[in-house]
Amino acid sequence: MSEALLFLREEDLRQAQHMLFLANFRLNQAAETVLRPEGLSRAQYRILYLIGRHPGLGVGDLQARLGISKQSLWRAMQPLAQRGLIVSDQGRADRRARKLSLSEVGLALERRVFEAEREALARAFRLAGGSSVDGFRRVLRLLAELAEPGKN
Repeated sequence: MSEALLFLREEDLRQAQHMLFLANFRLNQAAETVLRPEGLSRAQYRILYLIGRHPGLGVGDLQARLGISKQSLWRAMQPLAQRGLIVSDQGRADRRARKLSLSEVGLALERRVFEAEREALARAFRLAGGSSVDGFRRVLRLLAELAEPGKN
């Protein structure tokens, strides 16, 4: 086996899978310190996160990005709207289309969750060093892109 492909061995891939699982678990723990007192789930935070990253996102696009049914999206989104965390506006071209954004309160909450997660990320990035961070980002970007439907 070529030395350049040693990182593709099953055990190395399993270890990478395990590390991603643990890293995600740690970030979720950090997020929970903000979400739990607010009575919000991680599913609801995913909605806040995506709307915050993509203001003006349509409901259909949000549903597609989350890969959930309309009913599941509505169930998770309704309490967020009732609490004034998200705002729904009519689309300009199609008045039936609903464009979503975060309210000031929603933005502040999303920011608090990010700040809880930021500490763990910043510490790990500092310890790993710049070249490691660059490689980490490249791997995650490709993993995210290849996971999109229609990509191989």
